[in-house]
Amino acid sequence: MTAAKLLLDEMCHLTAQSLTSLETSDHFQIIKMLGEGSYGKVMLAVHRKTRTPMALKLFPRRSTNLLSFLREYNLSLSFCTHPSLTKALGITFSTPTHYVFAQEASLFGDLYDIIVPEVGLEEDCVQRVVSQLSGALGHLHSLGFVHCDVKPENIFLVDATCSWVKLGDFGMAKAIGTKVPGVWYSSAYCTPEAEVAKQSKDSSHNTATKAEVGLYNNTQRVWMSVESSTDCWALGILIYAMLTGSLPWTETASDDCSYIKYKEWFDQEKCPEDEIDIWGEGQGEDVMVSFDKDELDLNKGNPRLIAPQFACFTPLACSLFKALLHPQPGLRGRSDDVLGYLGGNWVQEKEKIRLEKERKKARGREVIRNAKEKEGRKER
Repeated sequence: MTAAKLLLDEMCHLTAQSLTSLETSDHFQIIKMLGEGSYGKVMLAVHRKTRTPMALKLFPRRSTNLLSFLREYNLSLSFCTHPSLTKALGITFSTPTHYVFAQEASLFGDLYDIIVPEVGLEEDCVQRVVSQLSGALGHLHSLGFVHCDVKPENIFLVDATCSWVKLGDFGMAKAIGTKVPGVWYSSAYCTPEAEVAKQSKDSSHNTATKAEVGLYNNTQRVWMSVESSTDCWALGILIYAMLTGSLPWTETASDDCSYIKYKEWFDQEKCPEDEIDIWGEGQGEDVMVSFDKDELDLNKGNPRLIAPQFACFTPLACSLFKALLHPQPGLRGRSDDVLGYLGGNWVQEKEKIRLEKERKKARGREVIRNAKEKEGRKER
């Protein structure tokens, strides 16, 4: 057991002994709901005595493990001291129906709300967000914890321009080195090393090899160690999502065509200088293609076999993606490595022009939609 986990568990033990019972309405004025999920819900509230705005996170008692609740609260309270980590406010209590703690309120929603589908965000905005998340994750990792759920819905906006964002929702966070049952899920955010859990679920014990049997416990579960590389993979996927408004593949699996193309690009040997085969489209023959100068390897001057979904990025950005999205977790880039890629261009110029046109169209549609909603309210 790591020192970080020991300290967190001790905090939880002490907090459990002092958890008070209150009625929420006696001490807080509820303003509106900020979010809802499988864990429960988050409400914007104002403390009746101090008039301080805050977010109350409510967990149903019937479906919430008390220790899990206390771990999230104490992690957020005592370890999230970085300015881009959402911090608990030292207020926790129980009601007849819920466990509750208070945290900083981000009043401008989350990152998911502002990423335009199939368009994304402007590059300078993306780099501002990435710079802050790099520091937040680096801080969390240095203290011995992994967030384990980095995604747009868990990145909250302190202002409307992304000048200040906060990573939140620590319900999945674990101490580095913790052994947990491997879980595979159908998403690009799922790491490639987790695919063994999918394979174990689909396999029977009778057909497993001796090597495979060694991975299972009595219930045939795969046990994996929680490592910071999980967050780094998710950060790479998040950067892609922010820049494009989409995901590079549907699921990180050996049978996903888009992920296969990425792996081929990642694993490629030196290509012939004048011709390459584009994903078998030449039916076994090499296909002659032309390349822009941005598609050349800056070190070798040779054309690069780029996975189609990454062709809109500069060599600098492609290097960043290859670092964070390394299939082998032990060789994956760290969160603070991202800082070396800031300041340069990530999206090719012609793609920037296309995306800006799409953003203008999206803004126009938004203006029209808002005007119609306003007119509808007047009529009512």
